Amino acid sequence: MGEETDIEGQDPRELALMAASHAISKKATDVLILDMRPLSAFTDFMVICTGQTSRQTKAIAEEVRRQLRDAGVRPRRIEGDREGEWILLDFLDVVVHVFTTEARQFYRLELLWRRAPQERIEDTPELASLAESPILEAAAGD
Repeated sequence: MGEETDIEGQDPRELALMAASHAISKKATDVLILDMRPLSAFTDFMVICTGQTSRQTKAIAEEVRRQLRDAGVRPRRIEGDREGEWILLDFLDVVVHVFTTEARQFYRLELLWRRAPQERIEDTPELASLAESPILEAAAGD
């Protein structure tokens, strides 16, 4: 399974940006990328985003999982996908958290990890182009 989760030479930040792009494509809001490298050994980046309902969070998480799987990256573990209040996709170097509004306000991960450098991600043409990354396309063909 470890070979499936990693793409040799893949930049974890680019992978985080791609996950954010796919989340935004399903109308995720308040998308943040936290750079965990200075603070944590368990992951390099966290992507945190919000869906308005558990149905939307499930759609966001499924889109991220499907698009990265099609690019050759599979999550090591998925949690919370049945309930949909807080869905965690663990890609090792990148961990994606998809919350409902209420769950995000309750857990407040961005405050828990406030010392991590944070980048707000907006829907832009440049972000959308990351979904077509040549690095991922080449790796998927291997």
